[in-house]
Amino acid sequence: MTLVSSLSGRQRHRRVPRTSSRLPLMIGGAIGAASIAAVAYLLWPTWQVQSVGDPDRTPVTIGDTLFNVPTKAFRVKYQRRSGPQERVDLVFLYPSLTPPERVVHKTADEIAEFQPMDRIFVTIAAHEDTLAPTTRLRTIYPRYLAQEASQTLDGLTMRPFVDGSPYASEDLFTAEQPELSARCTRDRQTPGMCLSEMRIEGADITFRFPRQWLNQWREVASAIARLAAQMHVRG
Repeated sequence: MTLVSSLSGRQRHRRVPRTSSRLPLMIGGAIGAASIAAVAYLLWPTWQVQSVGDPDRTPVTIGDTLFNVPTKAFRVKYQRRSGPQERVDLVFLYPSLTPPERVVHKTADEIAEFQPMDRIFVTIAAHEDTLAPTTRLRTIYPRYLAQEASQTLDGLTMRPFVDGSPYASEDLFTAEQPELSARCTRDRQTPGMCLSEMRIEGADITFRFPRQWLNQWREVASAIARLAAQMHVRG
């Protein structure tokens, strides 16, 4: 009994230092855990993972001119990327001027196919020192306009092109307030379409829309100006 009691006493005596040596480690670990938790709490908002998807707008450079294009507006799939491009083909709903929720992507050979008459089509391309739209309006088109008197309705003037000219079966519409110029095909088996152009720095922007919209030509002119201003990045 004396020997067993003696051994038990020695064992208890040896365990005391182990417990006392672990105590500082436990305290230090608790303090460290509390510090980490506090830092994690403060930094947590920056760790939140946001859903990954296409940005609302895509910056593209065309003719050394920067445009910020709504991503959903691209008509051609391979053009849906940022950076320098020769041209981009876009589509917007009218009159909201917002991109369609779903865009049917087309090849370059198919972009002339028109959608239903609730859309305005936009092409931005590097002009590469070709004749400016305003110069063409002043110096080229008058050569091919018919001599018959022009027709003006609500401030919008219409003059037909002569047969046999490069613009046969088309009419030229112009207005000053607000400014608008459009070359439009005439209604045949299919409704006539209009083409209006403007130059911004190194790029030409072409707008295509149904001729029948010219019944509210002021709204169309305003929509064209708004689209150009929304996409062009100044400076």
